[in-house]
Formats: sequence, structure tokens, C-alpha cells
Amino acid sequence: MSDTNTPFIRKYKRQSKSPWENDSSTILLYADVVSSDKNEVELGYTNYIYLHRDDVGRVLGISISKTMLEDNPDFASRYLEDIHAYCFLLIHIEKIANFCCLFAEEFESIFLLEPRAYFAAAESRWFNIIENA
Repeated sequence: MSDTNTPFIRKYKRQSKSPWENDSSTILLYADVVSSDKNEVELGYTNYIYLHRDDVGRVLGISISKTMLEDNPDFASRYLEDIHAYCFLLIHIEKIANFCCLFAEEFESIFLLEPRAYFAAAESRWFNIIENA
């Protein structure tokens, strides 16, 4: 993860427009892939999912693109947290896992697992959280 100019993780340089206080960084969990080769990935942002974190790395929630909200009318806002975030992530977990594999080295440096193993474990845990809510 020597490249510090990456679309995968971003630390805010100014105040975020999200509704969360102390929102200081995001991890791009999903975006449209326009083109990809071994050295470069070109992204489009018609569809995206960002994971928002506070200044010590705690998850605040997710934000989704306007297009993804329109395509998922059961959700009321572009900013989701708690059960609503888990539900949305589960709906899109395969797309998210595939996307994160494009940034596997960076992903593993943050989550300590490669993307497919992480999302396999996350899927089970998130279902459990929803069932017990």
C-alpha cells in the first residue's frame, strides 16, 4: 500500500457533508468499474457505497449514491446506519466483495483479511445481527 493517492480510502481535508459528527474518513466499498487492467482501475461514480469512519476508525454508517437509492426504494436515505446499513450491504455483498478484490492489498492492510474471507464472515455476522434486532 505504498500509493497514498488511491480511491479506496480517503481522509477528509475539510468537513464532510454527511450527517455524522466526527466523520473523518471513508472507505470505498463499491463503485462502477469503467475499465480495469493489472496496473490501473478507472471508476465511475453513478453507483457507489462508502463506509464512513470517525477519527479513530469506528464505523459511523454508509452512504450510497442517489442512483443506488432510487434502485432500492425500500431505503429512505442515502445515509444508512445500524440495521439499515447491514441490510443494504447484504443486498450488495457480492458486488462489494468483487469490487474490493480490485484493492485487495489495501483492503487486507485495513481489515487484516483478504476481501472474500472478510465478506464471508461478515455475511454470517450481519445476518445474525439483523435476526436478533
